[in-house]
Amino acid sequence: MSQFNRIRKYHSFLRFKQDFERYSVKKARSYEIIIHWLRSKLNRTQFLILSGILVGGAAGLAGVALKMLVHYIHYVITYKVHFSTQVVFYLVFPFLGIVLTTLMVIWFFRGQSRKGIPAILYEIAQNSSLVAPVKMYSQILQSAITVGLGGSAGLESPIAVTGAAIGSNYARTYHLGYKERTLLLAAGATAGIASAFNAPIAGMMFAFEILLTGVVFSDFIPLILAAVCGSLLSKVILQEEALFHFESRLPFNYHNVPYYLVLGILCGFYARYFVVISQKVEHFFHRLQWTNLQKAMLGGAVVSLLCVIMPPLFGEGYQSVKDLVNGNADNIIQHSFLRYIPVQNWIVLLFAGCVCLLKSFATSFTLHAGGNGGNFAPSLFAGGFLGYFFSMLCVQLGLSGVPVMNLVIVGMAGVMSGVLYAPLTAIFLIAESSSGYDLFIPLMIVSTTSFLVGKWFSPISPDLKDLAEAGKIFTREHDRNILSILKIEELIEKDVQQININSSLRELVELVKAGKRNMLAVVNDDQLLEGIITLEDIRPIIFNPSRYDTVFVKELMKAPPAVVHPEDSAAEVIRKLDEANVWNLPVVENDRLAGFVSKSGILNRYRQLLQEYSDAE
Repeated sequence: MSQFNRIRKYHSFLRFKQDFERYSVKKARSYEIIIHWLRSKLNRTQFLILSGILVGGAAGLAGVALKMLVHYIHYVITYKVHFSTQVVFYLVFPFLGIVLTTLMVIWFFRGQSRKGIPAILYEIAQNSSLVAPVKMYSQILQSAITVGLGGSAGLESPIAVTGAAIGSNYARTYHLGYKERTLLLAAGATAGIASAFNAPIAGMMFAFEILLTGVVFSDFIPLILAAVCGSLLSKVILQEEALFHFESRLPFNYHNVPYYLVLGILCGFYARYFVVISQKVEHFFHRLQWTNLQKAMLGGAVVSLLCVIMPPLFGEGYQSVKDLVNGNADNIIQHSFLRYIPVQNWIVLLFAGCVCLLKSFATSFTLHAGGNGGNFAPSLFAGGFLGYFFSMLCVQLGLSGVPVMNLVIVGMAGVMSGVLYAPLTAIFLIAESSSGYDLFIPLMIVSTTSFLVGKWFSPISPDLKDLAEAGKIFTREHDRNILSILKIEELIEKDVQQININSSLRELVELVKAGKRNMLAVVNDDQLLEGIITLEDIRPIIFNPSRYDTVFVKELMKAPPAVVHPEDSAAEVIRKLDEANVWNLPVVENDRLAGFVSKSGILNRYRQLLQEYSDAE
């Protein structure tokens, strides 16, 4: 055992020496050298625990910084101006925010279009959890401008992306493998969500329900520590008004279960309405033959107009939700043109319903016109207003015992669950943000009902459906996840035998003698694929020399049962091989033969990836 320990220490020393030399040449920062030294001294589990703390702290600070920045901008714009001037601000600032964000992307970030949670899921599945370093700060800058100046979106998705980028690049810096890199990517996103809401459990649920779908892990301690770090930083640094937090609620009464069931159904249908509007707006901008700047100007103008008509649509809107929960709905009316009309219950009801319906348009135009943000805050905002609308409608109908505050609170979880397909995240987020653990039963009723309604319309989250169907992200089908990682261009066997279409049988026989394959490709003078020949095709005449000079390849070849293209997915190639009942198929790129792909080659690579991506140590 002592000999083994000496060997282990020696290898640790060599690893640290190599890392030190590499980073000394690159003039590494001192803290990087220290962490490399610690890695050489700690075992895998210990280093992952340390990494979870460091990544969680960095991602938490990033989230706190973004929330503080946007909160200060909102404070200046919303509360430091008179109402008459405020209308001008609503007209100018959302428009300016979306346009400036678009210009920033064009000028400084080279027009990158992939953003949000789907982009992180794509990196996990298709890029070995390697996230571009630029995303460690680009999302903060873009979303601060968009949301800070009034764009009707949320900060949580950009915070999660920033945390994921921090975790991924930390793992890349210290040469960690795919499993560790994915774990720290999720830890960074967990800390980001935890810092945004001061909700560590919700941050972990977000990682498990959304980011780590289809990924098997047993290392949960780094996630827990990252969530704790993010939440602690949020609690210590952020002020109460910057946090999504409220206390007012009523005790749960089981007699109110019918209200929660009906609200859950309404949340499910509203969530479907929300995502359908988002898709239609996205398709509208996609079909619009305008420049990105022109699209941003159109979207900014629409959002500004909506904010003038309905001021609660300005920015994240959390303060409006707090007013609803605390029974101060009149404060929302006071910032709109309705302030000049005597406040009556039916006016408040109508106003809340209109805000709820228009929120999907405001968010969709903000995001798809060029702004940066996410659906976390909009879904919570819309859920709060939907819960308020439903509860006040019940009151107007003369129903007794309507738990207005509770319906507002659980409505937020319901719409979020239906939009994001993340019921556990929604339940724990609202429970932690409201200290409302006594509302677990209504939260579960509403969130689960809304989630099931959404699943009835679409088994996969609409935001992820296209990527999932294309095999670009992981799903709960683990076999399909492994296949999606396979790159056909890496499996092309290029040492193939090929023969010209005008060659004779004699030349073909000589080629067969020198080769080891039972399939040959037939090409023309331009190297374009014309067909294939198998040994089965020529076996009847291969032993008849009298026909060697009278039979030609073009008479013996046949069309391939299918062809493969380098961009085909592994699942598609397997389907083609199975349908053709063959073990090899030609790969064609621009009608030229690129090689062959074999079923055995795919299966061998599949086994390697299964071992590499498994959780076995």
